[in-house]
Parts: sequence; structure tokens; C-alpha cells
Amino acid sequence: MPDFSANLGFLWTDRSLPDAIHAAHAAGFVAVECHWPYETPAKDVAAALSEAGLSMLGLNTLRGDVAGGENGLSALPGRESEARAAIDQALAYAESISASSVHVMAGNTHNAAAHATFIDNLTYACAEAAGKNITILIEPLNRNDAPDYFLRTTNQAVAIMNEVNASNLKLMFDCYHIGRNEGDIITRFKALQSVIGHVQFASVPTRGAPDQGEINYAFVFNEIDASGWSKPLGAEYKPNGPTDATLSWMTSLI
Repeated sequence: MPDFSANLGFLWTDRSLPDAIHAAHAAGFVAVECHWPYETPAKDVAAALSEAGLSMLGLNTLRGDVAGGENGLSALPGRESEARAAIDQALAYAESISASSVHVMAGNTHNAAAHATFIDNLTYACAEAAGKNITILIEPLNRNDAPDYFLRTTNQAVAIMNEVNASNLKLMFDCYHIGRNEGDIITRFKALQSVIGHVQFASVPTRGAPDQGEINYAFVFNEIDASGWSKPLGAEYKPNGPTDATLSWMTSLI
């Protein structure tokens, strides 16, 4: 039976982050993760995690100018100083709350120099994270939701990881993004398992709770569990109402 992590970037967003951590514990999640927690003092998050007995699995680097359409900085040529400041910020926050990973966001670009820029910034991130026992994650985003995002496919991600060649650089395997972009989720999971750092899920195509849509998550969860994967699976879906009213899948799909 798999364990689950609640992504508080989407779940219980009507509450403060510390209150959402407590709600996740009450709902039966064994861990939490988030997107951009930086407006909440790290000490408040650390206290809530300690009180709830939960671990924080990960958080993201800042996206940049969101109003201007930015979605990450680390593959943007000429923005290296901002990208590394965002990496430093994420690592410091993660270390202060004992989070185990940081997702370094590439950004929207098809510039010819983007690949080399991303490699350089990931090399920096991995070196800085190594002494903190933090894993660096990269995540392909689907072309429907993020048509201009630099990192699109698992093959591209694996090539980048091979080039960086750092043991603490891993793949964020998001079943939703992979389901929309590439499909064949379980075959891909089994082929990539050795380089996966975290697994997330949501329904396809709506990104709702996993008990709807075209992916049979009862099968997916069972296959991942049978593979020997033992880390919590991240529920990163958008509730179509109060989060607590969308959680029946936690018993119906396992």
C-alpha cells in the first residue's frame, strides 16, 4: 500500500501553510510538499511540521516575473545571477525546515543557449545542495499547460542529468505531466525508476483528484507499490471544492 504526500500548493490553499500542514496530518497524509512557501517564516513551518509529525518533501525555486509570464529562471541565458539567488534561497529555506528536495525550475525559453545555461545552473545547485543532504529535482512540464517551458520530456531530462552527472540530481516524475505529454506512465516509470527522486499525480486531463479522468490510478498506484518504490507519492491536484471533500480516493484507489 503506498503512502501519500499532500502538495500544499494546491491542497488546503484557503488556510495558512502551518494550518494546512495540520490539515494534511488529520487527513492521513504521511508527508507534505509545497510550491513557494517563502512568505511564511520558516520557523513557523518547521514548528508545524514538528507538531504534526510530518516531513516536508520539497519546494520550488521562484519563478521570476510571474505577471510577465515567467515560470522559472535557471535555463534563461543572461539571468544566471537571479537564478542562483533563487537556488540559494530555496536551499536555505529547505535546510531550515529539513526539506529533502528542491525543484529547480527551468523557465520559458527556446533560446539556443538555454541548454548550456540550465546545465551550468544545475551544476551549481547540485554542488551547493550536496553538503546539505538535499536532492535537486527537475521536472518536464506538458506542452498544453506550459507550451513555452524549456524542459518538456523525460528523455530530455535524462540527457541533462547524464550531462550534469551529479548523484543528487533526480527526476520529478509527475504522472499528470507525463500522462499528457508522453503517456505510457508505468512503462516509463519502470524504465526511469533509478533516476526518479519523487513521484506526483493528478487526473488527466483536468488535473483534478485521481479518482476521475482517463488514467486508472488504482492500477498505477499498485504497479508503483509493486516495483518496490517506498517513498510517499505526491498528491498535486487541483480540488474542485473544499480539499476535505475530495479525499475519498485515499481509500477507494488502494
